[in-house]
Amino acid sequence: MKAIRRFTVRTVLPEQLQPLHELALNLRWSWHPETRDLFRSVDPEVWAATGEDPVRLLGEVPAARLAALAADRRFLRRLGDLADDLREYLTGPRWYQTRQQSDAAPLPAAIAYFSPEYGIAAALPQYSGGLGILAGDHLKAASDLGVPVVGVGLFYRHGYFRQSLSRDGWQQERYPLLDPDELAVSLLREADGTPGRVDLALPGGRTLAAHIWKAQVGRVPLLLLDSDIEANSPAERDVTDRLYGGGSEHRLLQEMLLGIGGVRAVRAYCRLTGHPAPDVFHTNEGHAGFLGVERIRELVADDRTGLDFAAALEAVRAGTLFTTHTPVPAGIDRFDRELVARHFGGDAALPGVPVEQVLALGAESWQDGDPKLFNMAAMGLRLAQRANGVSTLHGEVSRSMFNGLWPGFDPAEVPITSVTNGVHAATWIDPAVVRLGAAEIGAERAEEAMTTGESKRWTGLERIGNTEVWQLRRALRAQLVEEARRRLHASWRRRGAGEAELGWVSSVLDPDVLTIGFARRVPSYKRLTLMLRDQERLRALLLHPTRPVQIVVAGKAHPADDGGKRLIQQMVAFADDPAVRHRIVFLPDYDMAMAQRLYPGCDVWLNNPLRPLEACGTSGMKAALNGCLNLSVLDGWWDEWFDGRNGWAIPTADESGGALDPDSGEAERRDDIEAAALYDLIENQVAARFYDRDADGLPQQWIAMVRHTLVTLGPKVLAGRMVREYVERLYAPAAQAQRELAGQHGHGARELALWKATVREAWPAVRVEHVEADCPTEAQELGSSLELRVQVALGTLRPGDVEVQAVSGRVDERDRISDACLLALKPVGGPDLDGRIRYEGSLELCRTGPFGYTVRVLPAHPRLASPAELGLVALPAESAGMDAGLLR
Repeated sequence: MKAIRRFTVRTVLPEQLQPLHELALNLRWSWHPETRDLFRSVDPEVWAATGEDPVRLLGEVPAARLAALAADRRFLRRLGDLADDLREYLTGPRWYQTRQQSDAAPLPAAIAYFSPEYGIAAALPQYSGGLGILAGDHLKAASDLGVPVVGVGLFYRHGYFRQSLSRDGWQQERYPLLDPDELAVSLLREADGTPGRVDLALPGGRTLAAHIWKAQVGRVPLLLLDSDIEANSPAERDVTDRLYGGGSEHRLLQEMLLGIGGVRAVRAYCRLTGHPAPDVFHTNEGHAGFLGVERIRELVADDRTGLDFAAALEAVRAGTLFTTHTPVPAGIDRFDRELVARHFGGDAALPGVPVEQVLALGAESWQDGDPKLFNMAAMGLRLAQRANGVSTLHGEVSRSMFNGLWPGFDPAEVPITSVTNGVHAATWIDPAVVRLGAAEIGAERAEEAMTTGESKRWTGLERIGNTEVWQLRRALRAQLVEEARRRLHASWRRRGAGEAELGWVSSVLDPDVLTIGFARRVPSYKRLTLMLRDQERLRALLLHPTRPVQIVVAGKAHPADDGGKRLIQQMVAFADDPAVRHRIVFLPDYDMAMAQRLYPGCDVWLNNPLRPLEACGTSGMKAALNGCLNLSVLDGWWDEWFDGRNGWAIPTADESGGALDPDSGEAERRDDIEAAALYDLIENQVAARFYDRDADGLPQQWIAMVRHTLVTLGPKVLAGRMVREYVERLYAPAAQAQRELAGQHGHGARELALWKATVREAWPAVRVEHVEADCPTEAQELGSSLELRVQVALGTLRPGDVEVQAVSGRVDERDRISDACLLALKPVGGPDLDGRIRYEGSLELCRTGPFGYTVRVLPAHPRLASPAELGLVALPAESAGMDAGLLR
């Protein structure tokens, strides 16, 4: 019999235990071991049965047990101490507050951080993969550093799917309904107690309404918009039903609610709580791109500023940061232009924001762009004065991918920088690793090392003894073996196996065998089945008589990706083989809870994507923090920080001959080559080093690599380092620019918008008309100089509106300049009779070999974040792009 309505009956805690509610409703418990230990002690069996979820624990623990705890003075002392510790954490000064006091320029009052998913804890399943986990780690690190971030997302009633396997190994999905009353969230309410609400106008006079749930992530509030409310019709109620589900219009409505509704939710939260209003808005991917459109509407509607669309756009851009997380155009959301026009025109139009202007923001105006599509990443970049990729290599890839938005500029000059991702140490380092480090450098310093990412805090870990390191690694491996057996047993039961068939599971894996981990989403480019290219070779590695290898595999395919599901089925079929099933396992339902056991327990973390399709790849960072060595293609963060002593680099087939065409037979050959290289590395280097033992049974060289990984990679891969970079390099400059443009009722924004309009109108008349240099011979000597004289026509512009540059550097056989150096030329005198202005400068020849230069004119204004911001450049007729057509 099925219930017609579901609701939650909450436990009434004795007064002495009321602080338990306070601790349970702040998600800091998920990365604070002492608080988790307290909840475990409430009732260990119920704690395990509820998936280590404090809110569910307090709802299910027997009343008699609560009464006993209320009389337990030792428990009450622990509870009081932890409640005091949380209050001190929430209110005391941290890194940001110290930095604020020492900085001459004020830091942002607040930063609004938008993401479609958040991986805070397994108990709040609002994530699917890397983007969500990164967003969760960003909020947690911001909290630890005291950075005033407000997170914004959507509340999905079904979250992301839970994964199981059929008897034949096919992925199956289920979407459990999430009850907010059973989660660590609370409803944002107005002063009169009614739920806070945001409304969006839709075509046909419809309205999309949403309530706002708040999850407290340490010091950081996370606002989650929920459309499943009675005010909506059934179609609108389903907008936030599940993560990354539904068709094109469904996704568009999700992204409108996240962007437009998210800004309105932030305004409501600040109004109701007194929280400072954000002066910086950080959007991750294009999903929340419409937040810029809503902020333009706010400024246009504000009678105090009286800004038009162009000026409002400048004010919004100044305080916006766009982070791209994909290295391929296929990863970008694109909508039919007419669908977007329908949702931003007519009775659904935002006042003061013409639909034509909205469409222009997302137009694919570059060569080979599709004029019928609306590109969310293009809109995000046009609405943000600052943008970044998530690793150094990904920054390079992004500059090439989005080069079309800045025509006339080489990819190296596209204004997209990079901040390499990081991971939240307290979430991902096993407590046993923390204890070992704290025993050597002290608990306080260990906590500071995990929080800030300052390398000096990590010194001293190199003194940890070999025996201690190896005992820890063995204990973590044994912990993973136990967890894998438990999960594998449960999986086979769901696949229909009887208890009598599963005796073999108790001997799966061995805590003394080299353990390799591979766990991630399962799109084709991550190549889950690369290890299966030569199955006999893999079997030989798994069953080696003296140097065996065991592999733990996990991952989910998108519900609509049958190709990914087939890859999982192939992996499961191999792992089901009785000859090898004790050495390789596939664990279904990969989530944060599994990951927290998997990363520490592996000796080697395997990553073999198609290069350069891994934007960053943070799973290997989490493994490294636990002393696990990486075995990876040089992609994402590994391309940046591999040093030959912290793991191994898998050679790629295109290293010597350029990229292979993935749609040709070359792709098969590439996979064969790279799989063979992988097998060779595992057999001849990885396993050989792991099993090379001294007289005491210790693998000295392996332990040295583990120690080197902890000391050198530890501070680099931290989310604390990442957030500090965002604050110093992007948030602080964005806040300063926003103050300059939006202050004085938008005077700076109006001035900049007018200047840009003037420059765009006048630019067709800007030309480099003549270039000459003192160049007596083709061969020049190192250290000599060229005296350049350039005649430039500026039309109606003034010299102060532009910068004339000499661009020089090495040239290739096609006269393309690389490693360019820039020299600003100076105007000499006024215009000649033809209105041209002469510019001069001395170009030093500081490099040997083929050398060339060209001259260009760029718009120049002190409030531009980049010379390429307008996408305008004037070059000599002889030069195209960065070709050196003048001297070689």
